[in-house]
Amino acid sequence: MKYIFEVRIRDGYRAEDYAEAWVRASQRIQRAPGARGTELHRKIDDPHTLIAIAHWDSKASRDAMEARQDPVVKEIIRAAAPCCEIHLIGEFEEPEWVVMPPFGA
Repeated sequence: MKYIFEVRIRDGYRAEDYAEAWVRASQRIQRAPGARGTELHRKIDDPHTLIAIAHWDSKASRDAMEARQDPVVKEIIRAAAPCCEIHLIGEFEEPEWVVMPPFGA
């Protein structure tokens, strides 16, 4: 499953300010059972908008990690809060439909 959220960087901060905290928190979160990696993307033509995608084996795996409340992760997120606003886009199942370019194209 995918856990996807948008990050809006506040005036006076840079995406790199948030990304540093995101990497530190993600490195700890990725130790949880079922964690499959994270991605942070910057929106084209808008350096203050990012999208984060966390990959998990299942919603249950992510929910279990969240229920454990790692105090270090909690502190990293608290310290980064002034630089951004975070909006959950949603939790998504693995794709049901995938169209790939033809082989060799």
